[in-house]
Amino acid sequence: MISFRKIFGMGGHVVTRIAPSPTGALHIGTARSALFNYLYAKKYNGRFILRIEDTDRKRSRKEYEKDILSGLAWLNLTYDELYRQSERTAIYAPYIKQLLRENKAFVSKEKSTHDSSVEVEVIRLRNPGKHITFFDEIRGEVTFDTRELGDFVIARSNTEPLYHLAVVIDDHEMGVTHIIRGEDHISNTPRQILIQEALGISRPVYAHIPLILASDRSKLSKRKGGAEVAEYREKGYLPAALVNYLALLGWNPGTEREIFSLDELVDSFSLSHVQKSGAIFSEEKLQWFNREHFRRLSSSEKVNLLSTVFDGKKTEEIVHIVPIIDERFDGLQNLAHAVRDGEYEYFFSAPSVDENVLPGKSGTLEDARGHLQKLVQLLESTSDFSAEGVKDTVWEYASEKGRGEVLWPMRYALSGKEKSPDPFTIASIIGKEETLKRLRRAAAL
Repeated sequence: MISFRKIFGMGGHVVTRIAPSPTGALHIGTARSALFNYLYAKKYNGRFILRIEDTDRKRSRKEYEKDILSGLAWLNLTYDELYRQSERTAIYAPYIKQLLRENKAFVSKEKSTHDSSVEVEVIRLRNPGKHITFFDEIRGEVTFDTRELGDFVIARSNTEPLYHLAVVIDDHEMGVTHIIRGEDHISNTPRQILIQEALGISRPVYAHIPLILASDRSKLSKRKGGAEVAEYREKGYLPAALVNYLALLGWNPGTEREIFSLDELVDSFSLSHVQKSGAIFSEEKLQWFNREHFRRLSSSEKVNLLSTVFDGKKTEEIVHIVPIIDERFDGLQNLAHAVRDGEYEYFFSAPSVDENVLPGKSGTLEDARGHLQKLVQLLESTSDFSAEGVKDTVWEYASEKGRGEVLWPMRYALSGKEKSPDPFTIASIIGKEETLKRLRRAAAL
């Protein structure tokens, strides 16, 4: 493997780039490529460049550019420099003239692709027709026979370079040292190397990372759903969770560790641990990362996050239900739906109780009333109202009379729901006074 020092010397600096086209929203695959470029640049105190390749005037849209910029910002992938290819057209002309002057390119008259009766001029590179071998940091030596490429078109005119020529010139002008991109770009490399050699431009380091695949092992695409970063942002995933998961799609730290912050990823990242085979995207796994990252937030961070969902609730009220959210957090969007459906309302106000539901399936209303009255007596005398304290206080009685027959009416009296956390947890959250109040009210039915 080519060493960092051999290429750049002791004083060299790594420069990476991500070059999305604003012809669509920020794709998960593009975000992962941006992440790998960011991690590698920061690992070596280098620069990470964002270059918007917007020369396709028909398909490029400003709203897509905004989506790319806001998506990278949301993921905290900050770039050091921002360029738009459409603002750089004057830079390309001297290079095209150089190729024509040195007879390494030539003007060719051809039929227009839009109208076969019209002739247009294009500029083609003189392909020397040889085998090109380059070293890929992930795949090792790769060889192409460039004869099959022919003399390919590199520009429409002296000021309109096509993709391959513009990329080579931009990378050279921006001092890009490492090109880390998806393996679907590997077939572009021989053309770009031929252009580099024709212009006398030094070759950067290449690293082609594996594709992100759908569950059927096809390339993850918009038509399969779940391909855009904005979709996961709207679902309420934490950006740290998505970054963490994307990093592990095609890379591993060499250990069993899975949870990383962005700074920890910078410290751990290396191209030598990037795998060759494609990585399957699983939203179920992403949900796991989301829960784990939520649990690792500080109490104040959780409250600030939850306050956007529990609109109108006081901070001191939200604090109490954080342990409940910890266990079932699956994104802010789902949480918001649950809040709108009233799933958590019983933590903030007393629920309505149906006397037909209160006894459960096996008991009677009279039985339930007796159990609730006994629970009131037991809990009135306890000073430890933690979940464990409440459980210890009522457990012996519940075991004696039948746990289901005692704990069901207790839980239902506190929550008003047939599905809820255990009654000990609810009681500890709403407090002793409110717990006794709800149990007495249910017993009076």
